[in-house]
Amino acid sequence: MTDDQGRAPAVVTGVDGSAEARAGLEWACAEAERRGWPLKVVHALSMPVVVSVYAGRTRFPPSEEISEQGRRILEKEADHARGLRPGVEVLTDLALEEPPAALLHRSGPGDLVVVGSRGFGPVRAALAGSAGIRLAARAACPVVVVPRPAEGRPVPLEPRRIVVGVDGSLDSQHALDFALHEAARITDSEVTVVNSWEAPTPFASQALIASGWTPPEDFLDRQSEEIVAGVLAEVMDETVEHVDVSVVRTRKNPVEALVEAGAQADLIVVGSRGRGSVQGMFLGSVSQGVLHTATVPVAVLPHRTGSEE
Repeated sequence: MTDDQGRAPAVVTGVDGSAEARAGLEWACAEAERRGWPLKVVHALSMPVVVSVYAGRTRFPPSEEISEQGRRILEKEADHARGLRPGVEVLTDLALEEPPAALLHRSGPGDLVVVGSRGFGPVRAALAGSAGIRLAARAACPVVVVPRPAEGRPVPLEPRRIVVGVDGSLDSQHALDFALHEAARITDSEVTVVNSWEAPTPFASQALIASGWTPPEDFLDRQSEEIVAGVLAEVMDETVEHVDVSVVRTRKNPVEALVEAGAQADLIVVGSRGRGSVQGMFLGSVSQGVLHTATVPVAVLPHRTGSEE
C-alpha cells in the first residue's frame, strides 16, 4: 500500500474502457473537484504471475501490443476526465497487476477509491467481478462503488441526498462523519441517519436470543434514540452544522431499511463492520447486503479499532 506521507491525498479510480468503469470515472472526477484533490486514473493490464523453483515469483511482461492498447484506454479515459472537469489535475498509471491489487497498492488511508460496477442491474454485479468486494474489504480508505447507470436515471454526480446507517459502533460513527462532511461540500444537501432496532442488544445472551426472547418495544425505541443521539453528538461540529439531518428509526432488517431509505438518495454510506458483524468476515453482513442490493452509489468506510483513534 502506498505511503501517504509526503504526498497529497487523491481520488483513485480504475478504468478498463467499459461503460461501467466510465460511470465510476465520472463520479470520481466530480468528487476530486469537490475536494480539490488530484484524480489518479489507473488501468490494470492483469499480467499473469508464474512461480517456479528457479526464478521464484515472476510476472510476465506485457507485449508492446498489450501495452499500447492499455495506454490508449488510459489516455482516452484521462482525456474524458479532463474534458469534464478542466480544473482537476489528472494523473495516469499503467499497472501490471490485477485491478483490485493495482488500486490497493496505489491508495493509502488518506485517499478515496472509486470503482464502477459491472454488468446489468444493481451493484451486486460489481462483486461478481472481484474489484468491489476485495477493495471494500481490504482498502485502508473509503471505497465508493458506482452502479451502472439505469435507463432514464443517470448516476447522480452530486450526492445531495445521503443515507447513512448507524448502530452505535465505531465503524458507523466514522460512516456518519464521512456522510456529513461529504454533504457539507454541497449546497442544500441533506443526510438521513438510519438506525435499525434489529441490531443486537448489548445485554441479550445467545441463549435468550435463541429462545425467541425479544426486548420490550419501548426499550428498543429508547435504545435506538440514545444510539442515534450519541453518535450524532460525537461527530457534529461547526463544519457540518448547516447540513440538514433527519433520522429514521425502524425495526426493519438493517439492509432493507438502508436500501429502502436510499432508493431515491444519491449515496448510501455504511461502515465495513458493525455490532452485528461476524468475526472473521471480510465485510459485515449489513455492508455486504447493501452492496448486493443498492442501485445507487455505495460508500464503504474501512474498519477502525479504538486503538486507531
